[in-house]
Amino acid sequence: MEQSNTPVATATGTTAHAVADVSHSQSPSHEPKTTEVLVLLTAKPGVTREQVMKIMPAEIRATVRLYLDGAIRQWYSRGDGKGVVLILDCKDAAEAHALIDGLPLSAENLMDHEFIPIGPLMPLGALLGGAPQQKQATNDGDISRR
Repeated sequence: MEQSNTPVATATGTTAHAVADVSHSQSPSHEPKTTEVLVLLTAKPGVTREQVMKIMPAEIRATVRLYLDGAIRQWYSRGDGKGVVLILDCKDAAEAHALIDGLPLSAENLMDHEFIPIGPLMPLGALLGGAPQQKQATNDGDISRR
């Protein structure tokens, strides 16, 4: 049994190295496309719960509007209770910043923000062997006909 696991471990190790090599070798011109922006929102130091709660009804209404407009893809409470996490449908951090700046708590300068552009995990392309999309579709079609 030990021998049958060795090729799998070796193949997995090789794939892991290939993915790691691709992630380190990406040039700035091949940076991943930003498809969304992760936003971490926390109250600024010294801001009291009372200050936040005074503005919270307007904040909730504005946030729900952004969600219904499709600008907020996902929203979460932080597990540590120190704020919220939003995933915004934005092309870059500047666009996300403009949305967040329009929210009442941000407008009152009560929140700290961290904007993190996110997108597809580009090193996964190494698993496809660099095959073009069209060729992959042809191969998939061949498999379905068998």
